[in-house]
Amino acid sequence: MKKEIISGFIVGIIATAFGLVFAIQIFGKSDDWSAVLRQAVAEGFLTKLMSIGALLNLGAFFLFLKKKQDHRAKGVLIATILVFIATLIIKFTY
Repeated sequence: MKKEIISGFIVGIIATAFGLVFAIQIFGKSDDWSAVLRQAVAEGFLTKLMSIGALLNLGAFFLFLKKKQDHRAKGVLIATILVFIATLIIKFTY
């Protein structure tokens, strides 16, 4: 059971990372990811990029539910909540 939750958590974090990369590619004004991230922090839209990146977790969550892998879906949900908390911390500290 713990292995299933951990694997779902890892899938959630990886999906969020890929989503963030896609959001940077779509909405970034440069090909250099570090420059886009620095600009996002400076202009205050990094949290928006993180939120868009977390949308891929929605697909992973429902895919696991459809396959009746509830523990993995729980891990994806935990990863999404952690991304939400990180987004809140970044939003209110910068």
